[in-house]
Amino acid sequence: MMKKCPECRRDYHDDTLLYCLDDGTALLEGPASVSGEDVEPATAILHETDSPSEASTRAQVHTTDQTAVLTDLSEPPAPKSFLSKKTPILAALGLIVVSALGIGGYLFFGRGSSSQISSIAVMPFVNESGNKDIEYLSDGMTETLISSLTEIPNLSVKASSTVFYYKGKNKTPKEIGEELGVEAVLLGKILQRNDDLTLRLELVDTQTLDAIWSTTYNRKTSDLVSLQSEIARSVSDKLRLKLTASEQQQVAKTGTTNSEAQQLYLKGRFHWNKRTVEDLQKSIEYFKQAIDKDPGYALAYVGLSDSYAVLPGYGDFSMKEYAAKARQPAEKALELDYDLADAHASLGHVLQDEFDFEGAEREFRKAIELNPGYATAHHWYGMKLAMNGRYVEALEEVTRALELDPLSRVINRNKGYCLYMADRYDDAIAHLKKTIELFPDDKQTYDMLGRAYAARELYSEAVEQLLLKFRLEEKSTEEIQKYRETFKEQGWKGFCRKTLEDHLKHRQEVLAKDKNAFLPNADLGLIYARLGDKEKAIEYLTKGYEDRDYELKWLKVQHEYDFMRDDPRFKELLRKIGLPES
Repeated sequence: MMKKCPECRRDYHDDTLLYCLDDGTALLEGPASVSGEDVEPATAILHETDSPSEASTRAQVHTTDQTAVLTDLSEPPAPKSFLSKKTPILAALGLIVVSALGIGGYLFFGRGSSSQISSIAVMPFVNESGNKDIEYLSDGMTETLISSLTEIPNLSVKASSTVFYYKGKNKTPKEIGEELGVEAVLLGKILQRNDDLTLRLELVDTQTLDAIWSTTYNRKTSDLVSLQSEIARSVSDKLRLKLTASEQQQVAKTGTTNSEAQQLYLKGRFHWNKRTVEDLQKSIEYFKQAIDKDPGYALAYVGLSDSYAVLPGYGDFSMKEYAAKARQPAEKALELDYDLADAHASLGHVLQDEFDFEGAEREFRKAIELNPGYATAHHWYGMKLAMNGRYVEALEEVTRALELDPLSRVINRNKGYCLYMADRYDDAIAHLKKTIELFPDDKQTYDMLGRAYAARELYSEAVEQLLLKFRLEEKSTEEIQKYRETFKEQGWKGFCRKTLEDHLKHRQEVLAKDKNAFLPNADLGLIYARLGDKEKAIEYLTKGYEDRDYELKWLKVQHEYDFMRDDPRFKELLRKIGLPES
């Protein structure tokens, strides 16, 4: 008995094949020919398809009046494990293609064209090596695969910061599917022993809990680049029957052929994601080393730019100095790969820090055009719109970012900030309280919630949130008690005065150790504004402008400055920053 493709009419003598190797159409059983003439296959698929202009696949399956005897596709044969490392690479790739087409056909025909999997969460790969030093590898491969899958049109892929929320949590695929609203999850376990790398993957339907596909890869660590490209192609094939050639190329894109450069890049991103000053400085060194290994590696330049760009938001670093450092690698990344969405978003972030808001908007929009599923681009663009007072558009972008990355602490916090700036204080409070439930250790969210309460003149509630922030900053019990007593005796203004006193004391201590140490001034201007001291506020805001302080980007929309908006000096400062009143 042979099998035949109803579309291209190709005959197959291998009765274990389910799908055509040329076009992926389900094979039909029956004689291929009689006396050299084609005859109708003995089986046919009885169903109606959409019109050619609306069909979700280009194949319009032929139907006949004959009785259909369909192979049961609800439980496809488990694909064979990958061959040993001695197997020729072409044979191994052949197995990948056959496996991919088989599972792709299952998803298309077994689930029905109207219910193809269109959303997925790639869960953090589990490091089974017992060595925390290679945690970067399991995290990095997860993040890289997520980035690749976002290139697939009409596929919703949850962003890395959302899936990493589940790291170490014992959640079932069904629970994850319900919480994230995804139809499939990809689970992975990675084991490294010396130079040997084993990766086990399983794709699970979150509704039925069926294992759609599973396989094991055995490779050398030196083959990391080709392995990641191979996995991206294979997983994408399981989720879609067909991708165009350009889409396949984009999904499998790695950016480098140098395995050492790739590993250094993954180490850089591992530390970048931790967002502490120490880790950001480590990430800079790893990204530089990756560039040394491969000067043409665009993503490594993006990582270097991002590290320089965010440092001033986490420590006392000059935005003017670090924006200049961040700009060159972002521009270099675009020189190497102009179609890299990450690079456009990174350059947009730099231009925003340099107060070039028009240029920033151009780059953010380009990043979104190139990769509509890139949550970071939507997030950064939304915050740029908020800085300019375009709150409706800002909330649309930030909300879209949250759809893609619903468990990102920074995006959740910043949506609360957008609501606060739009004078939607009650909505901001409700959202920030939910954010704290998710991330009870995020001190910046407590600060933002305190500000929202203060804007509603709910000062007792504001103080409680700020004291929780102080506790996370490891202020002593005695210090926190002094703040509490000050508020009780002197009210909100007294509480703010004590904040100012402690801030000035800290500055003196820093300068006593290093008279050339950089200290931002705009944040001090904000504290003076809270106290209603317009002269001091303008003095420190003006000083902050010289260093392009981080806080100044929000000058147009921060409510603490409302009482001084008629002052010509304040208006001139807004004009120089590029934030006119209108």
